[in-house]
Amino acid sequence: MKRLVIAAATAVVALGVWASSRGVVAAKGEGDGFVSLFDGKNLDEWKIPEGDGGHWKIVDGVIDYDARSEAKGEKSLVSKRTFGDFILSLDWRLKETPYINPNIAYILPDGTHARGVDGKELKLALPDSDSGVYLRDINGKSQVNMWCWPIGSGEVYGYRMDKSMPAAVRAGVTPKTQADKPVGQWNHFDITLKGDRLTVVLNGITVIEHAQLPGIPAKGPIVLQHHGGYKDGKYLGPPSLVQFRNIKIKSLD
Repeated sequence: MKRLVIAAATAVVALGVWASSRGVVAAKGEGDGFVSLFDGKNLDEWKIPEGDGGHWKIVDGVIDYDARSEAKGEKSLVSKRTFGDFILSLDWRLKETPYINPNIAYILPDGTHARGVDGKELKLALPDSDSGVYLRDINGKSQVNMWCWPIGSGEVYGYRMDKSMPAAVRAGVTPKTQADKPVGQWNHFDITLKGDRLTVVLNGITVIEHAQLPGIPAKGPIVLQHHGGYKDGKYLGPPSLVQFRNIKIKSLD
């Protein structure tokens, strides 16, 4: 009997090694209520912009975008399903930064912009690419940023820049720290949205915690953002030269 048990255990270990060597391993979150929104093979869970021209595509098992969608209307990638409260888990990376952005603000912890001795806002000229994830509302302000600004990714630009919002709201959607990896490396987001309260964990570091997003819809899609324009061989603004992988979501409803 002992020999049989040992043989069985050896077989299980060998099977595990074989599966791991071929990438046949359990996805993070499987069995915990997470559902895949991208399996590395197709975009069946997403609405490709009409007339996109193949710019949202799959390359080596990841979603790849070059910021050049030819769609006349919406250029972002929108989930077919809608969601209420959830935890969204995904990997992302900015591929390169060919555009120099001359208007990067020096953002203070309260979400406002620092000013120089002349009273004018300080501006930095830095390499920049820009994308993000819209939560529940493609036309709203609930975009969790992915960019190169010194304040770091995870910021919710639409709420931070809305001067009609209470000071606590604008400060709440401003990252506590910069947790981004260098351009070209993969980052990981865990985004939790319950009601109008948002928490963003970037690479294991909580950068936004229980921030309020007043007026956010109760339900809506997940949107991978297009940003920037392209004309005559040049980008007209910070482009969304971005890739995504391992996109999973867990409903909290």
